[in-house]
Amino acid sequence: MASHPSPALVLASASPRRVDLLQQIGIAPDRILPADIDESPLRGELPIDHARRLAAGKAEAVLSALQTAADLPTPYIVLAGDTVVALGRRILPKAETDRDVADCLTLLSGRNHRVLSAVHMLTSDGRSASRLVATKVTFKRLSDQESAAYVTSGEGLGKAGGYAI
Repeated sequence: MASHPSPALVLASASPRRVDLLQQIGIAPDRILPADIDESPLRGELPIDHARRLAAGKAEAVLSALQTAADLPTPYIVLAGDTVVALGRRILPKAETDRDVADCLTLLSGRNHRVLSAVHMLTSDGRSASRLVATKVTFKRLSDQESAAYVTSGEGLGKAGGYAI
């Protein structure tokens, strides 16, 4: 019986959280290659479509880069993901500053919103698969002190919607 080599896993993300999630299920990426794409929402784009487009776009960008790389064994799988926080049809930003975190917390305080997590996989032989999970999250009404403490913690920086669970 012929053995088939296990495909190399290429993670299309620089996020330490994504690496941690894979390691929690016993998977270590063979290579981490972040995708450099414009993550701005398109005019009128729904949050669910935005999450799917970004995950697919990241996978496609990395696959394109890999097709010119001579040092990667085949077969390989490119795995990309994106998380979007949506308040109704509004896509909240990835918080880049303390002000962004504070603004997001103000919007979310005492309200329901959705966290949309999309993943997209492409293989070196042309197959693809994608999934999206939508999670309803309810924030309690945050006091000014709670919001300020969270902003000061720095935990919300770089996170969609300005917070991490």
